[in-house]
Amino acid sequence: MSRAELPRSVLERRAIIYVRQSTGTQVQENLESQRRQYALADLARSYGFTEVTTIDDDLGRSASGAVARPGFESLVAQLCQGSVGAVFCLEASRLARNGRDWHHLLELCGMVQARVVDEEGVYDPSHPNDRLLLGLKGTMSEFELTVIRRRMVDAALAKARRGELRLPVPVGYVWRQETGLEMDPDRRVQEAVRAVFRLFHRLGSARQVLLAMHRDNISFPRPADGKRSTPLRWAAPAYRNIISVLENPFYAGAYAYGKSHHRTQLVEGRLRKTYGHGRPMQEWTVLLKEHHAGYVTWEEYERIQEKLRRNAYRKPAGEAKAGRGGRALLSGLLRCRRCGRMLSVTYSGRGVGVVRYSCRMGNSMHGAAPCITFGALRPDAAMAHTLLAVVQPLAVEAALMAEQLAVDGEDERKRALELARQQAAYEVHLAQRRYEAVDPDNRLVAGELEARWNAALSRLHECEARLVAAQGTVRTSPSKDERNSSPEPVVTSEA
Repeated sequence: MSRAELPRSVLERRAIIYVRQSTGTQVQENLESQRRQYALADLARSYGFTEVTTIDDDLGRSASGAVARPGFESLVAQLCQGSVGAVFCLEASRLARNGRDWHHLLELCGMVQARVVDEEGVYDPSHPNDRLLLGLKGTMSEFELTVIRRRMVDAALAKARRGELRLPVPVGYVWRQETGLEMDPDRRVQEAVRAVFRLFHRLGSARQVLLAMHRDNISFPRPADGKRSTPLRWAAPAYRNIISVLENPFYAGAYAYGKSHHRTQLVEGRLRKTYGHGRPMQEWTVLLKEHHAGYVTWEEYERIQEKLRRNAYRKPAGEAKAGRGGRALLSGLLRCRRCGRMLSVTYSGRGVGVVRYSCRMGNSMHGAAPCITFGALRPDAAMAHTLLAVVQPLAVEAALMAEQLAVDGEDERKRALELARQQAAYEVHLAQRRYEAVDPDNRLVAGELEARWNAALSRLHECEARLVAAQGTVRTSPSKDERNSSPEPVVTSEA
């Protein structure tokens, strides 16, 4: 249909210019596409429209139907009001890339006698031939999106199976264009990651690792912007930092792809996708062991995962429970002989209170008769006496091992503080060089660089003070003569 054949009833209504780009990257970089879409307003005026409205609320939103598009919804609402004479778009894919939205739009345009206009011509959805052509364009647009997505997914999967797909690497690794994947050359970063594994091997709990690092003032590197691995900032670790190191197979030298998947749900007639749902290890798409140098071996990684699983508090009834504090020695270890349920611990009285083991789950959950209840004093005392009798031959070795662990922990803390001091010293020298390189007459820049130099000096003094305080608490392992003269442990019956 030519421009002269547009009815006056159409030209008297509003022309809508629909502008859309699929991603934020396209919005920032594909500026020519934006210019061409906004230029459709001049095309609408050349057709004879006096009222032209541009809808660009969907910039950076996909038209696949998986995300909400307020701009498209506004367009549909105005069509339903009958105030739109034509919808201008650069091509069919700008309006929709799914059949549901596309055919719904064409249906509304046909009902209100609105036109669909692109750079190739004018289409009247109420005419069968134009409706057929528009339907083919929409189908091709939807098919094109499916093909593009399938090609990208297949290509990424093929590279992942070879271990060449560049995934975001965790703290402690760098993936450079020149040298490829390698451990972070910063020794302080490496030491921070290894400290997490050493502390977990010693303490056996992710939370205890967190508490130990806070107690010893051991910092952990984090991405400065929260996303990319560089640059890094040093701060007190959070629990998620510890657990992410312990659970990530990348630190065991394994390349893993497809550890999570997305779920699609139909919400209010529109598909919604949610991402980040984890998969069991046996369902991962790609798992390449010994792909790169690891901080721990794969066998050690599997032992860590088993330990973390056992440490979980809410577990099936048939598994051993993790201790949750309290004075009861056998918490989570006793079962009722009558019903087989786990015994619970109750505390009564003020202050220290009285500890009792009781089987009350059947009564509270199913109304069954109470099974047993008894005080914890004598069972705990008997268990403590038996335990001490069993470990008595190894008491000296256990004490020496505990002392050695304490010495190792102190050495680890000093090593971390020394690396922090070296990093602070480097920052001081860097700030000094930058200050000396600037023109002294440029006081705006020189003043700021001087303030940064002073801040770096303050951090260096703080690191040196912590290091001196740590060196003041020197622990040494007992000598061989001290070991031989150590008294034998005495077994008592007290809990």
